[in-house]
Amino acid sequence: MTERTKATAPFRIGVALSGGAAKGFAHLGVLQALEECGKRPDIIAGNSAGAIVAALYADGYRPEEIIDLFMDRDFRAMTQWQLPQKGFFETRRLLDFLRATLRHQFLEDLPLTVRIVATDLDHGTIKVFASGPLADIVLASSSVPVLFNPVVIDGVTYVDGGLFKNLPASVLRDDCQYLIGVHLNPKQPTEYKKNIIGIAERSFAYIYRANAMLDRELCDLLIEPRELSHFKLFSVESARELAAIGYQEALHALNEASETPT
Repeated sequence: MTERTKATAPFRIGVALSGGAAKGFAHLGVLQALEECGKRPDIIAGNSAGAIVAALYADGYRPEEIIDLFMDRDFRAMTQWQLPQKGFFETRRLLDFLRATLRHQFLEDLPLTVRIVATDLDHGTIKVFASGPLADIVLASSSVPVLFNPVVIDGVTYVDGGLFKNLPASVLRDDCQYLIGVHLNPKQPTEYKKNIIGIAERSFAYIYRANAMLDRELCDLLIEPRELSHFKLFSVESARELAAIGYQEALHALNEASETPT
């Protein structure tokens, strides 16, 4: 993308939010820092945890309010274990929560433009949603295969967008003048649990990190909080600590950058 093309892009600042399960609370700290520095995004793309944050933020919730929404809910409150059929956990409770919490029913009605990435499991392709039932789309983007049930929308089966594009930077690159990427899986800890959840978590993390490499290069500013590698997949109780890490990392990155538009 040339500098001339960037200058004529329809949106000024775009933010791409990666997946990362509970680490997604770090996105809230990043968004708070961007606002305080006068860099509120004009368009957001999100995958998985990034899709949840993008939807709620665009829906009008403040970063601190989003943390409060989840503080009294743990993984068990949002899911229900089932005899494995399509996934180990049924996510109807999470869908009900999203439908009850989101003020807008359709993605295209959000006051801030949002694009959400999911994986079309039937055809093996990336799906970038710009319209449709908001809660269902967010859940589809967040449905890690095998762990959670897939989501069917208009007869098509969808799972976590991170299988192909964990950091959805390319989704926004042609549409914004300045692109900020927030990548929550920069490295893996040395130790991990040798059980089914630990193995699945580590395996998917390798996939997510590998497919983010090209998208990382597309960002004008890349924020990768290294401290996040020490947190567990569903560490909802650490929400405020995770947000604080994202906040500090974003401030540091913005201070280091010299070409961020004002």
